[in-house]
Amino acid sequence: MNPLELTPLPSSEVPILKDPFFDYSDFFFFLAISVPCIFLALLPVRLFRVFIPVSTSVQLLVVQGIWYFLLFGCVALLFRIRYQRPFWQSLGWRTISLTSVAGAILAGPLLAFAVGLLGSGLRAPKIDLPFEELLGSRGALVLIGIIVVVLGPIAEELAFRGFLMPLLIRSMGTAAGGIVLTGLIFGSVHGYEYRWSWQYILLISLAGCIFGWAKYKTQSTAASALMHSTFNLLQFVAFLTQTKTV
Repeated sequence: MNPLELTPLPSSEVPILKDPFFDYSDFFFFLAISVPCIFLALLPVRLFRVFIPVSTSVQLLVVQGIWYFLLFGCVALLFRIRYQRPFWQSLGWRTISLTSVAGAILAGPLLAFAVGLLGSGLRAPKIDLPFEELLGSRGALVLIGIIVVVLGPIAEELAFRGFLMPLLIRSMGTAAGGIVLTGLIFGSVHGYEYRWSWQYILLISLAGCIFGWAKYKTQSTAASALMHSTFNLLQFVAFLTQTKTV
């Protein structure tokens, strides 16, 4: 007998890679470490306020920024250690075309305007925006602008459209279902900021669905983050103009 006949032939099957490669256990880890990261973020602020006295509003904003850094830093370590994968690309942060950039920049303010009109039609109650009570100084105003327009949109899009939405799309089997469910969760999470007004939860959920569609259409979390950023920017500028803060 020819020895070669006993040699198994190499398999031609290519292993199927999951998309996304992470699973719900990773997302639950993300949720679990969010609270400890808040307490860790408080430590340096409480320490340095003894030497650098700042207002409570500024302290809260600094804590939020440190919290984002710690939280997503833990996710980056998780992806690197468990999967040997990079952080940004794993959460869908990819380069987009100039056309997509321009579209996201323009779509954000248009969406904010449309949401405002719809809110008027739904007779949404007048509720102070979450950051209004933090206003008190120029320094706080600058930090609020950074959080609202830059850090907040990036962090929320990484969490919702980069992390959660791909898991839900895979579980539900349809992109539309995953986009809508993520949007509803997004709106519900923001409910406490608006005294659980159903009108605001609905409006924010709708905005979340549009952000999700932008991410799915471009396959990049950068696009939804950019749209989210300009959405918040118009609201922030409108608030400053109405209140004559600047």
